[in-house]
Amino acid sequence: MTVADVRTRYLTFFEKRGHTVIPSAPLLPENDPTTLFVSSGMQPLVPYLLGETHPAGARLVNSQMSFRAEDIEEVGDNRHTTFFEMLGNWSLGDYFKKEQIPWLYDFLTNELGLDSNKLWVTCFEGNELFGVPRDTESANIWRGLGIPEDHIHFYNAKKNWWSRSGVPEAMPIGEIGGTDTEVFYDFGTEHNPDFGKECHPNCDCGRFVEIGNSVFMEYRKESAVKFNALPKKNVDFGGGLERLTAATRGNPDIFLIDIFDAARSKIETYANIRYGKDVLATKSMRVILDHMRAASFMLASGVRPGNSEQPYVLRRLIRRALREVDRLGIQEPVLAEIAGCFGEAYADVYDGLRDTAEPIKEEIAKEEARFRKTLERGLKKLNLKITTWKKGDANSSKLPASIAFDVVTTDGFPYELVEEIAKDRGFDGVEEAGFNARMKIHQEKSRAGAEQKFKGGLADTAEETVRYHTAHHLLLKALQIVLGKEVHQRGSNITQERLRIDFSWSEKMTPDQKMEVERIVNEKIAEGLPIIRTVMPRADAEEMGAEHEFGVKYPDMVSVYSVGPKEATSEAPQIEKAFSLELCGGPHVENTAELGNGGKHFYIKKEEASSAGVRRIKAVLS
Repeated sequence: MTVADVRTRYLTFFEKRGHTVIPSAPLLPENDPTTLFVSSGMQPLVPYLLGETHPAGARLVNSQMSFRAEDIEEVGDNRHTTFFEMLGNWSLGDYFKKEQIPWLYDFLTNELGLDSNKLWVTCFEGNELFGVPRDTESANIWRGLGIPEDHIHFYNAKKNWWSRSGVPEAMPIGEIGGTDTEVFYDFGTEHNPDFGKECHPNCDCGRFVEIGNSVFMEYRKESAVKFNALPKKNVDFGGGLERLTAATRGNPDIFLIDIFDAARSKIETYANIRYGKDVLATKSMRVILDHMRAASFMLASGVRPGNSEQPYVLRRLIRRALREVDRLGIQEPVLAEIAGCFGEAYADVYDGLRDTAEPIKEEIAKEEARFRKTLERGLKKLNLKITTWKKGDANSSKLPASIAFDVVTTDGFPYELVEEIAKDRGFDGVEEAGFNARMKIHQEKSRAGAEQKFKGGLADTAEETVRYHTAHHLLLKALQIVLGKEVHQRGSNITQERLRIDFSWSEKMTPDQKMEVERIVNEKIAEGLPIIRTVMPRADAEEMGAEHEFGVKYPDMVSVYSVGPKEATSEAPQIEKAFSLELCGGPHVENTAELGNGGKHFYIKKEEASSAGVRRIKAVLS
């Protein structure tokens, strides 16, 4: 099957079972400082999993664009990618295990035609300390469906428990969590004993690939060692679209599915080598394919290469891909062409990727040129370091690990090129053990940071963060009043300390303009305007001029937050008289007067360029 086949069948399957198809949320999360990118289908729905009513109902289904930077070092094998689509279905207090598991089995075996004998499942083994029993219920349902006893395995909380904080011991009091049951597909490849004597579903040898995970949120932590059942239980399923497509083809290599065909063929043509013929060349091709697909989606989302946060991740992807281009011996600038292949590959569902094809190519070409200059500077730096060091100690036969590590991590210099230049200068290569030791420490620190930054947990809903979220709405409206109606949000980041907004505007704001924006926001805070949430048809919200995020496809029913007028109530919101009107998931304060608690005022701390045609403001309440 094709990726489109699997995606369509999944959405249709659950739509027939009472689920509302909701659009993919943007790749860049809104008002969530805990993560740079959306990394799962569950992430944008956390407020609803915690109890807020979703405007589309209690049964939802979608295919979510996702990106996980913590997997970047793993890319190169046959199954790891940074960007992927996550198929998801949710029950918000509606159905539970006895519906979810049979539906999933039905979809896998009947809709996708997967051999049931190749399906293996895992369940939670239980935890006596917290009073959470062994998940025999899920196991019994799987048995009843025909899964053989030896295909059902039980694991501890590290493998088969979900909460925002991880295992039960790490969960704070009041947090919800629950067991999960995972489905693996057995591709039948030979077990590699390097990963253990016995093969099992969670073995990393490559024989088993996880294709789906149903989380059953049914507990709340009440004390250090006590869990109680939730009054309303939720289901959160996630399944990798690419991995499911690979399973329908009986081949574990994700990079052989149709979505990569055109880009893979282009690399083969330029490198003059077939994919799969050479192990090292194939690894390079996989890195290029993954990174260019991810970079294309980031660029289509408005990200541009830079030195921090999302722009830095984008820059890293492009430059890592360039290293692999060099390893393949390709002399021509090809990344822009390769990226262009994905616009057509996803035209059926993400037309924005095709519509922004030319800007994507231009940005990648510019970044490639920048990196070539970086390599030139790095070469001069490396030669200077070698010359300086040899004056002090010319007896060593290998280039010191410290020099190689510096130019690789600081200047983005390819290790292989450092090795070649060392040999040209009379060295017997690089001190590999020392270099690897330094890189291991460096990667562990990077991975730890990535896991924290990209884990995709709740947006911070602390009191101060909620205030800043509301101030963000006032700021956007004030910018439109002062600068013009063409101003629209292009990104945001909100913490307990400040708010940040990226907005469409090409010129530096004048001091008078900034002062006027501050005046308007503080005026609305002083007026004490109510903030009202109204669920309404998307068409009605658009007709009223409600502000919404660029490029997002909203469902038919949407949540709209209006600020003012002063006499507005939830029963009579008087939306037509509102100062500000935005499609938003919340949360917000109930009245703008709360922003001024403690005598606080709104101040713009910094206004600067973010990218071409986009400005950035950082502001505080103090």
